[in-house]
Amino acid sequence: MRFLMMIKGNPDYEAGKPPSPALMEGMGRLAEEMTRAGVLLASEGLAPSSQGARVRLVAGKRSVIDGPFAEAKEVVGGFAIVEARSRAEAVDLAHKVVDVHLDAGIRDFEMEIRPLYGPGQCGDAQAAAAEAACAS
Repeated sequence: MRFLMMIKGNPDYEAGKPPSPALMEGMGRLAEEMTRAGVLLASEGLAPSSQGARVRLVAGKRSVIDGPFAEAKEVVGGFAIVEARSRAEAVDLAHKVVDVHLDAGIRDFEMEIRPLYGPGQCGDAQAAAAEAACAS
């Protein structure tokens, strides 16, 4: 199964402050290790939300909201796509990312992990309406 790991931003990230050399080195080593193991499929850091935009559709009307966005903890600062046998294995991989942040002196960190749907995998049996929509 593929999982999307979304690393939440923080005030330093939103201010455009680059990650510390210790964090960059640690993440580089971890990315290399996970790539060699065949579990890291993709990963990237994102520019601060001040350089982005949100496109919204409300009551049939489109709008574009320019960044920055108010809540840094609601902003994705980076992502990884990993291959894992289960959610538990994906969480274990996420703990490796947390360890790198701890080793770099970072004490506040949040990551969201969600499975990615592949072709024909639009949800579980309780989501019949979503399955029908996925099939169309």
